[in-house]
Amino acid sequence: MDTRATPYYLPPPSYWPVVGSVSLLTLASGFVLLLAKAVAGPWVMATGAAIFIYMLFGWFGTVIRENLAGKLEGQVDVSFRWGMVWFIFSEVMFFAGFFGALFYARNIAGPLLADAQLLWPGFAANWPSTGPGLKESLTPVAAWGIPAINTLILLSSGVTVTWAHWGLKRGNQFQLKLGLALTIALGLIFVALQAHEYLEAPFSIRSGIYGATFYMLTGFHGAHVTLGAIMLSVILGRALAGHFTTDRHFAFEAVSWYWHFVDVVWLLLFVFVYWL
Repeated sequence: MDTRATPYYLPPPSYWPVVGSVSLLTLASGFVLLLAKAVAGPWVMATGAAIFIYMLFGWFGTVIRENLAGKLEGQVDVSFRWGMVWFIFSEVMFFAGFFGALFYARNIAGPLLADAQLLWPGFAANWPSTGPGLKESLTPVAAWGIPAINTLILLSSGVTVTWAHWGLKRGNQFQLKLGLALTIALGLIFVALQAHEYLEAPFSIRSGIYGATFYMLTGFHGAHVTLGAIMLSVILGRALAGHFTTDRHFAFEAVSWYWHFVDVVWLLLFVFVYWL
């Protein structure tokens, strides 16, 4: 096909989507094995994560080379921007489902079942609160410990990535690189503190609906922070290579949008999962 007749760049066939699918399947299979307490679970998850990271760097590298060749301009750039907007919207809906499960379990299902004793005598809703029909069944993670520190860390990372963006728009490469490095460091500290929180938590994902919703919400958020840190590392590498200019840096903008989305989700988690 003559690509000169269309404003779109038509890339050649790629095997990266297949590699990505294999990595996600391996990662999910390892998670299932981990829940089943299989010895191979952590190793399978680690293998899936390694393949996923390899896919990210490989696929990003392909797109970067296409961009440097001037193939991703005009309508393609507009399509990329809309694609990122819809991707973030899909992530909003993803987390909305888990927040909906949290609100339903806390405000409707748990109190109703515990109050009516519908399941068996002495049934407890396994929710960390007391009230009509509820029993104190587990101790939640204190909001003003590690969660509050992590909130400050993520809010600070939102400031540093914005500061880096300001530097890029002014042509200040030092500010861009330092801001990105600080953002990545803050993200890694956040993940490390969350891992410590998991190790010290007095309940597990098997601790009823509270444990399930807590670990699903915070765990998936932690995975998003990890992915964001990987993407920011790629952006930092590109910044060090001098790929960005004051008027051509959508890759940076896309990752910064994603990082701010992660910040907003954490604020909701802190309020509705830890604080209330």
